[in-house]
Amino acid sequence: MFFELVYDKSLAQASYVIGCQAGGIAAVIDPKRDVDTYLEIAKANNMKITHIFETHIHADFLSGARELAALTGAEMYLSDEGDENWKYEFPHNKIKGGDNIKLGNLNFEVIHTPGHTPESVSFLLTDKPASSEPVMLFTGDFVFVGDVGRPDLLEQAAGIKGTQDIGAAQMYDSLHEFAKLGDFIQVWPGHGAGSACGKALGAVPSTTVGYEKIRNWALQLLNDKVAFSKELLADQPEPPRYFAMMKKLNKVDRKLLTEVPKIKNLGKADFDKITAEGLKVIDTRPWQDYAAGFLKGTLSITNNNSFSSWMGWYLTYEENFVLIAEDAQVEDLTRKLMRIGLDNLIGYITPSQLAEFERGNLSTFEPISKEVVQAALEKGDTQIVDVRGAAEFKKGHIEGAENHFVGKLDKNLDKISKDKPVIIHCQSGARAAIAYSVLTANGFDNIQNYSGGWADWSA
Repeated sequence: MFFELVYDKSLAQASYVIGCQAGGIAAVIDPKRDVDTYLEIAKANNMKITHIFETHIHADFLSGARELAALTGAEMYLSDEGDENWKYEFPHNKIKGGDNIKLGNLNFEVIHTPGHTPESVSFLLTDKPASSEPVMLFTGDFVFVGDVGRPDLLEQAAGIKGTQDIGAAQMYDSLHEFAKLGDFIQVWPGHGAGSACGKALGAVPSTTVGYEKIRNWALQLLNDKVAFSKELLADQPEPPRYFAMMKKLNKVDRKLLTEVPKIKNLGKADFDKITAEGLKVIDTRPWQDYAAGFLKGTLSITNNNSFSSWMGWYLTYEENFVLIAEDAQVEDLTRKLMRIGLDNLIGYITPSQLAEFERGNLSTFEPISKEVVQAALEKGDTQIVDVRGAAEFKKGHIEGAENHFVGKLDKNLDKISKDKPVIIHCQSGARAAIAYSVLTANGFDNIQNYSGGWADWSA
């Protein structure tokens, strides 16, 4: 058996290539959209990709199943569980719990594992030449390392009312079935630490059924359904806005993107035209570089592992946009955007071009210290705005601070004062820089950034 984990740090998303070496054929589970990664793995190992599996209709990334099928001719095996709202609307092989899919000497048993979503399935792999016992379980967003999939996304992100309580009950029942599996079975989940698909995902890429029985909080509450559901739904992170669009695009027939596009470097005339038209410009430099010289109206979203998620909070799927980025980072950024379907990137300029094009027009800001915040609190005439998530704020915050989550800040501008000084902060600076750029782009000129944030304050 051939096995390789493909891990996308930008979305904390795992996909898998599993092959039968005797037959020279392979399957991919939950592929990301820039599928050249899988083609290279198959080529390097003299394999042909013939099967594509999905564990569920994803909310956090745009699946590359259809791109991969178009390029390889592989068959897609997708869940036929759930009601009519959770059916794929393009040609595929329909699978249900109890089905078995052969891949040479390998067998994948389909297990229906609803909870995170109604149509969720897991794949139990048996490597027939080696053993008659199953060896691996690919769980998607059902069971993670130390956590389980959240059942509230359909309600919180997609607006489908009344689904989170049903999902919690289904998750409880699915976990009872999971607990019956052999302790030795390896568990390979769809996400790791940093994903918004759960609240306490572990950083280790895999686990076992037996280990999760003794350390996963959810499996400790299988004798109390009420307590389980309450804990499962409590303090989940805010789901990014783009999740609702992913649920739609992963289900319907859509335009395919079978290669990473080449992005145009813009000249001054093009950039002037774009800024005059009011198109969104995203500054991907580290926030400290943004603070040292930025163009008002641009959004500061640093190219790091959270880039995709914040872009999904602030961009729609209809608008064109431009990046400020170093040449060497443009392909990486394009891939990150592809993975959530943000395909309307029409060009970029480099930081040196920004300095040249906008000489004399750039603004700056200096982060403030804890002492300045303390003095403002004593004076009592300043609004303190904590832009962390609600669960973080609940655990501890500066006394008197208001909580306005950065991802929803553009929808809550009326809650930010223009009449008195405003100090914003997050945990350690990154999200506050995004918030600062959002507020300045919307005409606020009374904002100070306490970049040390709660980490500095609580220390």
